Amino acid sequence: MGLSTVLTVEEIGLRLLAAAFCGALLGLDREMRGKAAGLRTHTLISISCALTTLVALEFYVGLHASGDERPSDPVRVIQGVAQAVGFISAGVMFRSGDSVRGATTAAVIWVAGGLGIACGAGYYLLAGMALGLCLMVTILFTVLMDRFPQFGKEDEDGGRVDDRKARERRRAARPPGRVRRIARPASRG
Repeated sequence: MGLSTVLTVEEIGLRLLAAAFCGALLGLDREMRGKAAGLRTHTLISISCALTTLVALEFYVGLHASGDERPSDPVRVIQGVAQAVGFISAGVMFRSGDSVRGATTAAVIWVAGGLGIACGAGYYLLAGMALGLCLMVTILFTVLMDRFPQFGKEDEDGGRVDDRKARERRRAARPPGRVRRIARPASRG
C-alpha cells in the first residue's frame, strides 16, 4: 500500500493541520489559565487522533480495494482512540477530600481527541462547530463564574458548599463506633 489510496496528500495534510489548529486553540486556553495540560498536550492529542483516524480509513479502503474480504471496521479503531483519550483524561484528574480538580481539563482533552477524529474523517464543519461551542463554554462560563460567584458549587440541597458542611458530611460517613481522638497540648497556667 502506498501513502494514499483514497485521499490526496494535500487532503491528508489539510486534515492533520485542521486537527492541530483545533487542538492548539483548546490548549492555548488551558495554557493561559496555567492548567496541567496545555498547548502541546492538546495539540498532540488532536493530531494523534486525526492520524489514527486517517490510517484506519486508508487501511479500510486499501483492504477492500485489494479484494480482502476479512471483516474490518474503521469505527473500531476510532472507538479505541476515544478510550485511550479517556485514559489520558483520567490522568489529569485528582481527588482530594470532597473536591475533584482537573475535571474541566480532562473534558477539554476529550474534546481535543474528538476534534482530531472529526478532522481526520474530514468533518470540518462539525469540528468547527464543536470547537466554537467548547471555547464558548470554557471562556464564557469562566468569565460568568468569576463575575457571579454565587453561581459556584452547590450541594445536593441547593445550598452553598462550605468547609463546615463538608466536614459534617465526612463525619456522618464514618463507620459507627469509630472514635477519633485528637491529642491536645496541656494547658500552662
